[in-house]
Parts: sequence; structure tokens; C-alpha cells
Amino acid sequence: MAKYTVGVDFGTLAVRALIAEVGTGRELACVSRDYPHAVMTSSLPDGTPLRPDWALQHPQDYVDCLHEVMYEVICQAGVDAKDIIGMGVDFTSSTTLAVDEKGAPLCLTPAFASNPYAWVMLWKHHAAQEYANRMTQVANQRGENFLARCGGRISSELMLPRLWQIIEEAPEVYEAADRFVEAGDWIIQQITGTRACSANPASYKLFWNEHDGYPSKAFLSAVDQRLAGVTEKLSHELLPLGAKAGEINAFGAEVTGLAMGTAVSVTCVDAHAGLPAAGVAEAGKLVLILGTSGAHLVLDGNEHEVPGLLNMAENGMIPGWYAYEAGQSCCGDHFKWFVDHCVPADYVHEAEEKGVSVHALLTKKAQKLCPGESGLIALDWWNGNRSVLMDADLSGLIAGLSLQTKPEEIYRALIEATAYGTRVIVENFEAHGVAIHEVRVCGGIAKKNAMLMQIYADVLGRRLEVVRSNEAPALGSAIFGAVAAGSARGGYDDIVTASNEMGALDEKIYEPVAENAGIYDELYAEYLKLHDWFGRGGNDVMHRLKEISRRQKEFR
Repeated sequence: MAKYTVGVDFGTLAVRALIAEVGTGRELACVSRDYPHAVMTSSLPDGTPLRPDWALQHPQDYVDCLHEVMYEVICQAGVDAKDIIGMGVDFTSSTTLAVDEKGAPLCLTPAFASNPYAWVMLWKHHAAQEYANRMTQVANQRGENFLARCGGRISSELMLPRLWQIIEEAPEVYEAADRFVEAGDWIIQQITGTRACSANPASYKLFWNEHDGYPSKAFLSAVDQRLAGVTEKLSHELLPLGAKAGEINAFGAEVTGLAMGTAVSVTCVDAHAGLPAAGVAEAGKLVLILGTSGAHLVLDGNEHEVPGLLNMAENGMIPGWYAYEAGQSCCGDHFKWFVDHCVPADYVHEAEEKGVSVHALLTKKAQKLCPGESGLIALDWWNGNRSVLMDADLSGLIAGLSLQTKPEEIYRALIEATAYGTRVIVENFEAHGVAIHEVRVCGGIAKKNAMLMQIYADVLGRRLEVVRSNEAPALGSAIFGAVAAGSARGGYDDIVTASNEMGALDEKIYEPVAENAGIYDELYAEYLKLHDWFGRGGNDVMHRLKEISRRQKEFR
């Protein structure tokens, strides 16, 4: 009798659940739900205003949406819940949550309902950037080894700068919190009743490694004496990917519809779950995950110092390998911004008349353009730069605009900008010893937008293979769930075997077009000049503009 596993992918705006057949990776059903509170950037549910660069979420959305997608996906798949042997969860990260001694979120208690610092800080909460910058300075002065593993600069997308921000700006929240946890660990603790956490987000978002643990008390004290005991509020029960965090308890059965006793894997950073879905368990194969943001993952047999890296960890994703991660803070968000705020009404009406989305209409118009025809070039920093500059205070730019510029030309320029940003990352990897022989792309964008994929192939000058699954992180989480169940229950005893059997590629392949690649080489050279001028100190206008904006918003 066939056995099944479920993967749950908690993204930036929605949660999706996927049921796959163990052994083949065949996907039976996938269901998604948008979070009712989405991303809170202007105010809390009770109207409490938020300052610039905040990005919060509501933890109850995670539980409620999980309940909805699980019952529906089991129904759509037409399987008996008793035949689902395992469950895996991936989550955006760092998505930071303060909880009390019972594991309840502080923000859901009356005392802290109006305190922004008690709510879930989403990965793109960038209000802690100044703390990240100051923390980097101290780490540099002390020669801390962990700094090399995060590309030489600490990001506001990591947990420690946020905890320092809370200590400084809302000490009452810090004191009231029993622990600070990743939201992925928290949701698993709710449905299993265990306190086990994943080493994966701890490695990439908290500088933990299996040899040294968390950053030393000496370093933390040098940053701020009040941080000296911060690791006491972090988990020390850390398990590797594929390990069983626990089993579905009574509450978990009620929420998910799974049988009590079903194995649940420890959580995984959402992008990292794409690795097994892509069938990658060896060095030299870059996995590019295109979603709201972009992630670039590659394995290597050796440890290299790569500046501008988001993070690197030994055994961080696949046992036996050093796993490197870089990324772009803005990808799908980039295109959505343009469609939501900059497309004229006649384009919207045209899309409605043709029965297509505005994205599809713009793509159809943009693919008629030749590379360079628009005279535009853009920097892809609408949400700051994650790699290789690691600067959340950078912002977007479009050069070459004129009175003749059309919406589809801007849309294509934004797509090209993300491709240029990816090329910077790939070249940075290879310049510092991390070889890349293949590129595999996953994510909904990769499956839906052939023009974008061809642009990426032409800009990179590389062949691109597409991962079979439309929901690679969810499938990867399902694979981890099968490993957590183990062979005794019909699953697997190791990630490599599971990945080889359940991960797969699509038949579609994108080869670079030589003529296009030549033009893009010229445009990329111009991109690099803008990249370095605005991103490496040639002109700090973006920082100054952001500071003026913050000051004026707070004054108002």
C-alpha cells in the first residue's frame, strides 16, 4: 500500500501544504491560504502605528491557515490520513517570535497586544539594521570567526540584531520573554508538544555551529552587557534536518487532521527545503529559488570565505557538505510592486478584456522587446541588498527613463535587474573558490514565466534546468517528513536517498542565446558600475534619502 508525506511551506504571504507519494515524489494535491493579516508594515491589528522598516506578522494566522490547508489538501488528495507517515515544515527565516514559559506568544497576551516588539518579526523586518551594523563593527574588532561564515557583515534579517533592538527599545518585552524562537520551531512545538528546535535556522540566522555553539558570552558582552545572557533565552536542543522533532499530539491532530503519532521533522529555512526537491545532494549545483525574494544555494566539500555571503554552515543542509547561501531581498516582490502601483488603467482594462493577469499581459508585451531596446537599466534593491553588499538601507533605481518609456519596458528592466543581481552572486561564489557547474531553478516564477527564465539564461550565460515541482520548498519539506518517519514506517533513513528518489527535474531546459548574451554582457557592465557607485560608497545618496524619509515620517 502506498505511503504519503506532507510538506507545509510557510511563506511571506501564505502557507501551502503539499501531499506527495513516498518513493516517487508524485504530488497528489497542493493547497494554499493567504494570511489574514498579511505583513503588517504600518500598524498592529489594534491600530498601534509602526515605524519605518518594520515588518510584523500575526502568529495566530499560522495556526489558522495550517488548519485550513491541511484539511483541504487531505480531502483533495483523497488519501487516508493514516497512510500519511510524516510531515515536514519550512518557514521564512529569521522570523522571530517572543514566547512565555508555556510557549505562548507574548503578543497574544493583553499586556503586550499593543507592543510592536512582542509581535512576530518577519524576515524582512529591517528596523534593526543599525544594530546589525554596530554588531558587525564589534565582531570585526574582535576578529570573531563566525563573521566569515556570514560574508563579513551581519544583516538585520538575522535574529541577534533584533534581540538587541528589543533590549534597547523595549526591555520589558525582553524581560518577559522566556525564549525567542524561530516561528518554524514554534509551530512544530505547538503540534507535537516538544521543545526540540532545528539546527538549520540556528546555523544560518543565529551564528550557531556544532563545534562552538552560539557566539561567545565575551562577544555578546562586548556588544552590550545586557546581551551577555541572551543565549539562555535561545534553544539548546538542536537537531539536524530530517531528524524527528516529535510526533503529532492531540492538539496537532485537531489542527492538521493527521493521526496522532505521525512523525514531524524539525523545521527548515524555506529556501533550503528546495535543495532536496531539486535532487541536489552534491557539490557544484546551484539551486536558484525564485519567489517573493531570491535564494542561491550551493554545496561544496570545503570551507571558503566568501564576502557578501548570507551564511554558510557545515552540515547545514545536507550531511557531509558545507552549504552556502546567498540571496536577493527582492524578486517577486519587485514585480508585484510595479503591477500594484505603476501600471496604468488602460493596461489593467486590457488584461481584464483578454482574461489574463496584468503580469501575463506585461510579459507578453515585454517579450517582444530585444535586449537593450528600451534603453533602461535598473538596480534590484527595492527591499535593500542581501548579497553581496548586505545593506538593507539601499534602495531601487531605474536609469534611462524618457517620455517614450512604456510599462512593459520597465517591467522587463526590473526582471533583467534581478538577473544581473544573480550574476553578481554567481561570480562572487566562483571568485572565492565555490565552483558552480550547473544551475537548477525552482519556484512558481520559474514555471510560469518563460521570458524571465530565458533572460536569466542569457544574462548568466548558462544553461538552466527547471525543477519539476511547482512548490519545491513544500516538496522538500515533505521529503524531510519522510526521512523523519524512517524506513521502518515506510520512509527513508537518510536525506540523500530520499532526495534522489523524490526530487526531480522538468523536461524544460533554457539555453543562453549567444546574440542576447553578448548584449547582456554590455548591459551587465553598466549594471556593475551603478552597483558599485551606489552600493560601495561612491555615492551614499540612497542612505541619506532613507534617513531623511525616516526622519520626516516620524516627525509627521
